[in-house]
Amino acid sequence: MSPPGTRPAFGAGPQDTLRGIMLMCSALLCFSMLDATGKWLSPQIGALEVTWVRYTLSVVFVSLVLNPWTVPGLLRTKKPLLQMIRSLLLFGSTLLNFMALRYLPLMEVLSMLFLTPLFVALVSGPLLGEWVGPRRALAILVGFSGVLVVTRPGFAAFHPAILYSLLGAFTNALYAIMTRVMASHDPPATTMFYSGVAGTVLLTPFLPLFWVPPPTWLSVVAMVATGFFGALGHWLMILAHRQAPASTLSPFIYTQIVYVTVLGYVVFGDLPDRWTLLGSFIVVSSGLYLLHRERVQGLRR
Repeated sequence: MSPPGTRPAFGAGPQDTLRGIMLMCSALLCFSMLDATGKWLSPQIGALEVTWVRYTLSVVFVSLVLNPWTVPGLLRTKKPLLQMIRSLLLFGSTLLNFMALRYLPLMEVLSMLFLTPLFVALVSGPLLGEWVGPRRALAILVGFSGVLVVTRPGFAAFHPAILYSLLGAFTNALYAIMTRVMASHDPPATTMFYSGVAGTVLLTPFLPLFWVPPPTWLSVVAMVATGFFGALGHWLMILAHRQAPASTLSPFIYTQIVYVTVLGYVVFGDLPDRWTLLGSFIVVSSGLYLLHRERVQGLRR
């Protein structure tokens, strides 16, 4: 395996692809655990404190592996402004996600997060010049109809916190596009190191204003777990993309449905209703079709 500061180099055989898929699924399990932990913590200490803990401890854990001594030149970036913008987008997406998780079931928030590929396809035109064709445009419309099924606006099931999820998914899409842009300028290790900087730098000066002492020792463990799962998840995802191309790994994003359904039931006693499942199916189907069309377009180039 190549050292952490180098660019991805895909494996050559089926075993490498399988290893990449397993790493990807493990990363998504970490992110699901992060969401469940954040949802459990938010009513106790607030979304701002959860976000600060998630990023500050993540920076600590990442620094144990990635630092200027283990990776010479780690802090050197060709695009410092873009790195900061990317870090700010990740911070905003995370904060909005934790704000939504305080009020909504895990599965419902995840359904909104699955809009990210649709938003990416939608905004790639004006930002990157990658305009969608009529078939992909139709898939985007179908995906948004799935959101209407999940949220049922105008009905008693609609909760205003869904707006946090929608804005979080859009912010996450901008973060994904910025990550794609940075891949051509900085190595993955540098980009990962800068990922948590904005959340830590922005929130730390205001920590006394929103700090709430953790009520139990279990809360302290959960706070440490948010940083651990966040750092480990991102690192596993980097390792996964060294073994297999994104086009192979992307469909496995939807394995999170299984993880959050189990965690939602075990930790919170929540089970998604039929409308959430139907809407999620529509959104996921649209996302998979967009991934398919992206792969087809890539083969034609």
